[in-house]
Amino acid sequence: MRNLIRFLSKNSVVFIFLFLELVAFLLLVNNNNYQSSKFFNSSNFLIGNLYSTIENVNDYFNLKDVNAELAEQNARLQNQNITSFTKVFGTTVEIRDTTYHQKYLYTSAKVVNNSTNKRSNYITLDKGAINGVEAGMGVISAKGVVGTVKNVSDNFCSVMSVLHEKNAVSAKIKNSGYFGPLVWELGNYREAELNDIPNHVQLHVGDTVITSGYSLVYPEGILIGRIKKFDLPEGNNFYNITVEFTVDYKRLSHVYIVKHKQKEEQQKLEELTEQEQE
Repeated sequence: MRNLIRFLSKNSVVFIFLFLELVAFLLLVNNNNYQSSKFFNSSNFLIGNLYSTIENVNDYFNLKDVNAELAEQNARLQNQNITSFTKVFGTTVEIRDTTYHQKYLYTSAKVVNNSTNKRSNYITLDKGAINGVEAGMGVISAKGVVGTVKNVSDNFCSVMSVLHEKNAVSAKIKNSGYFGPLVWELGNYREAELNDIPNHVQLHVGDTVITSGYSLVYPEGILIGRIKKFDLPEGNNFYNITVEFTVDYKRLSHVYIVKHKQKEEQQKLEELTEQEQE
């Protein structure tokens, strides 16, 4: 306390000067319209900028919640998309028009662990059995395919990434409709090889590659990537095709787990057909 009193008495002239300056400034502003308007306009500008800066900082720290909300909204939109439905024709007189039954359900999930530099890469998501997740479900992102659910616990699931040497995706070239297995050949996490495309097919660099819809994992038409390069070895009936993924697997954040509602029915029918052929 004694030091504070000593400091104030030592600098009393400075404080008196500052006080008188403040009084003079207030008198000038209050008694002159021009100075008053300039002062308040300037203060409003500064305060507005301050509030704007604070709001931008708050928005930045709220991006995590915003992204999660957008993912949930996109999942709802996917569930309403016409590609999630398949046509059913009624047999009774009450059903006069074409109706639709939903074929796929989409659940948003967040990536909590991921790898891209191994021979067998896996991704961990924050959704599990209590969310209706089951082994064998497909996983996609806003930019393309991601992988297949492998193991499930109550609150989490592990996904066999597309970047897995044993995970082949049934893919097709969008323009021509020719299909074949797409397999990651290790090494570059941004590329994979599309096989079994016959040599008479017309190919172009940049052609879009999508899911074929022939598997029970992914709906038809999910983006996979674009043809980066191709060649036809002499005497070979099939192209060597390199596809560049549209998904950057090192930057995965929010994804969608895809449930095929008619998967079990289709599996039973196909198994029955195979048994009859034996």
